[in-house]
Amino acid sequence: VQLQASGGGLVQAGGSLRLSCAASGSTFSTYVMGWFRQAPGKEREFVAAINWSGGNTYYADSVKGRFTISRDNAKNTVYLQMNSLKPEDTAVYYCAADKLWPRSTLAMRASHFDYWGQGTQVTVSS
Repeated sequence: VQLQASGGGLVQAGGSLRLSCAASGSTFSTYVMGWFRQAPGKEREFVAAINWSGGNTYYADSVKGRFTISRDNAKNTVYLQMNSLKPEDTAVYYCAADKLWPRSTLAMRASHFDYWGQGTQVTVSS
């Protein structure tokens, strides 16, 4: 599966952005989808994940209540709605895909996901 992320940009603190990730080349609905982010000098960290049907989601504590992951299998697209953005949300955001949902949320890490899109920059100014 090929992934193409978009929607990043510059926004003031407290603002909102919606990221999109379009998939192609394989049956989208057979993939678990995730969003990760990487700030300069830091490791890539998990943000959110959604299962094949969209019926189950999981979030990092740092974004819970502010970010919402969703998917439209008819459009082969996963979204990340980001509200109440903070300067510490500044990072390059990546979408990722894998066939399997991790057995434990402790395993919801970058190493679990086999397919990656290019990143999209999100910058939140204070």
